[in-house]
Amino acid sequence: MTRGAHGRAAALRGVVALDGPSGTGKSTVARRLAIALHARYLDTGAMYRAVTLAVLRAGVDVADSTAVADLARGSVPAIGTDPAGPTVRLGGVDVADEIRGAAVTGAVSAIARVPEVRSVLIGEQRRIVAAVVAVDGGIVVEGRDIGTVVAPDADLKVYLTASAAVRARRRSRQDAAAGRTVTVAVTRADVDRRDALDTRTTPLRPADDAIELDSSDLNVDGVIAALLSLVDERGLRADEAVRR
Repeated sequence: MTRGAHGRAAALRGVVALDGPSGTGKSTVARRLAIALHARYLDTGAMYRAVTLAVLRAGVDVADSTAVADLARGSVPAIGTDPAGPTVRLGGVDVADEIRGAAVTGAVSAIARVPEVRSVLIGEQRRIVAAVVAVDGGIVVEGRDIGTVVAPDADLKVYLTASAAVRARRRSRQDAAAGRTVTVAVTRADVDRRDALDTRTTPLRPADDAIELDSSDLNVDGVIAALLSLVDERGLRADEAVRR
């Protein structure tokens, strides 16, 4: 734990936006960064996955954008911002594990490109970010359009990348750890498919003022170290403000 000039924990102040394609390790990195900075954490992708789960449960055709939009308005998930134990709830029930299944993964890009779904969830994401900054001071937000759409005024914007081959291997390891058996070849095909869909949907791109960080040759600790250096370069730790 880092201590400031007055002996208190060095906490994040402001918003860190962490964007990038599927399989770059954003969720792991964002959570650990938030913990290191005593900040809150928001996984916006989990919100789209939760709405996708609601659509699948209701038996709604994912291609019926009107029906999907109608369902989404009444299925905004309640998402926790504690990085040590993030939760995602639909109707009061935690669905954090279920939204990572193959069915949701295969349909989430189609749901995310429905304009009304995006409008509903972006509004909720902005509300959460504003509330956290007002009360707790700092939050790490991860997704695909945080720096460009959700929080364009974020204090630090980072676009996390990695080669498609590396991302496929990482996703396969994550699936195996969660008990989902998928070959690297199948995962690579899904990564390529998601990239194509996400690029058309968001579009998936770094903000003009984002710092691009290629994690292909870095482990998680290496990425965290690089991000903490960027946070310190921007003077975003609360104890930095005290010293000044």
